[in-house]
Amino acid sequence: MGKITGFMEFDRKVEAYAPVEERVKNYKEFTLPMEEKELKEQGGRCMNCGIPFCHSGCPLGNLIPDFNDAVYRGKWEKATDILHSTNNFPEFTGRLCPAPCEEACVLGINEDPVTIENIEKNIVETAFEKGWIVAEPPATRTDKKVAVIGSGPAGLAAAQQLNRAGHLVTVFERDEKPGGLLRYGIPDFKMEKHVIDRRLGVLEEEGIVFKCNVHVGVDIKAEELKTDYDAIVLCGGATVRRNLPIKGSDLNGVVQAMDFLPQNNRRVDGVKNFEHEILATNKDVIVIGGGDTGSDCIGTSLRQGAKSVSNFEIMPMATTDRPADQPWPFWPMRLRTSSSHKEGAERFFSISTKEFIGDKSGNLKGLITSEVEWIKQPGQRPVLKEVEGTEKEWKCELALLAMGFTGSEMTVAEQLGLESDARTNIKASDSDYKTNVDGVFVAGDQRRGQSLIVWAISEGRQAAHHVDAYLMGESALPLKGEGDLPRI
Repeated sequence: MGKITGFMEFDRKVEAYAPVEERVKNYKEFTLPMEEKELKEQGGRCMNCGIPFCHSGCPLGNLIPDFNDAVYRGKWEKATDILHSTNNFPEFTGRLCPAPCEEACVLGINEDPVTIENIEKNIVETAFEKGWIVAEPPATRTDKKVAVIGSGPAGLAAAQQLNRAGHLVTVFERDEKPGGLLRYGIPDFKMEKHVIDRRLGVLEEEGIVFKCNVHVGVDIKAEELKTDYDAIVLCGGATVRRNLPIKGSDLNGVVQAMDFLPQNNRRVDGVKNFEHEILATNKDVIVIGGGDTGSDCIGTSLRQGAKSVSNFEIMPMATTDRPADQPWPFWPMRLRTSSSHKEGAERFFSISTKEFIGDKSGNLKGLITSEVEWIKQPGQRPVLKEVEGTEKEWKCELALLAMGFTGSEMTVAEQLGLESDARTNIKASDSDYKTNVDGVFVAGDQRRGQSLIVWAISEGRQAAHHVDAYLMGESALPLKGEGDLPRI
């Protein structure tokens, strides 16, 4: 529980950022490390709250009070064991998770919550630095072969868990390197890619085989995998982007965020000579969409040397406080200002793009917007209404569409004859992650739709348990919140 009076003695403190003028010059992570004494004090703020609601906020069921207490007492290796017992990749979640656990923290009812995410990151980074995280291949192998499709967080978690159970696991990835959106969607300034490669080295040493540049359903038919493997786990991401079907959307310069961001990540990785290069350099950029992807576009555009960056959000500006209709410990839709927002973007709310304007060569030169309002009626969904007389023309040479995803690619599902829902999510039982085809399971975005990294890891872990039970009749792999097999 940390220190009995710690929450009264120590204020919340998180890692500081390097100055904006320095960090926008490169794509490196820019958080500044804290002293060990400060980290221990933050662990000491965890209070003896009786019922740790942080557990309910964490899809992984992380044992948060336990590792906070270990950090406060300086028992970093014990904290590492506790953290890894429920989370395969805390170096990912410690950087990228929006921390629903902190919104559910009991201390957060009337004070600043415990800095759970930052503590998590520092535990795993200490563990790597001390050499405590090493490959531990399973002592025995089964004769079962499992194919995992997709190497994002869900696929990696499922693969590691199934490998721990002794199965022979092969991960198929259509991109040139493993990691999924962790590698090609998340900018390096939020997570440098050596962080992924460091963990992949451990997974490979443990016996997991990665086959990249293999698009299942195209380069290899899904039915072949069904024949060659005892089980298949589909862990692809939600990759079908939401379009903006308005006049001018086909102009050069109207670009999907998930074309812009992956290209820049490849550029940072040393790839050159793109067929259609997308750069924000010396352009007035407008990012349409106010979520994490939009924020990533902002930070990337500024680092590319954009002349200006504006961010449009069709929803009204949220409050910084928890809304009354979203009480603790639920996740509140409050205004969130990212590090990228603070680097120089101007944000506009309750605004809708009506038309893109092009020049004679078909290049984007501007767009037209109007202000909107949401009309609320009891018992009905809010209705969007344009505010008359608010049309405005904006100068813009690059519009980045960051409006989320509508589902996943269905090639594999179609070849296997899998059932899907109206949102193109593959149907699978909530209880065992099984699809309507024997031996085929699904986890992550392809099952639940676009979601958080922490949900992806959780789904991969849960699916692995049920795949193992399907193959062996029972499984010792843990379910949510249960103790894990020996630490990696």
